[in-house]
Amino acid sequence: MASTSSTLALALFGSLGTALALGAAPAAAQQAATEKCYGVALAGQNGCAAGPGTTCAGTSKVDYQGNAWKLVPAGTCTTMGTPHGPGSLTPIKRPA
Repeated sequence: MASTSSTLALALFGSLGTALALGAAPAAAQQAATEKCYGVALAGQNGCAAGPGTTCAGTSKVDYQGNAWKLVPAGTCTTMGTPHGPGSLTPIKRPA
């Protein structure tokens, strides 16, 4: 009887592990398909920990803040146009 319970427990844990791994795969693929793009976020729409003057997501003070980023589809950042020029893969120093 103990052997049957152990086998059932192992099968249950194996199924749970597989389900968790499959659930994490789409999130990892989505993360890989995006990149941080600086200078393209509108005020209050930045990603987390954008830089000085921001503490976390949604705390940028002005549109297109140079040290504020948001996730965009990979490969599109530097082609995104703003009134201040294209987006950047690194923080942008903008005049105040």
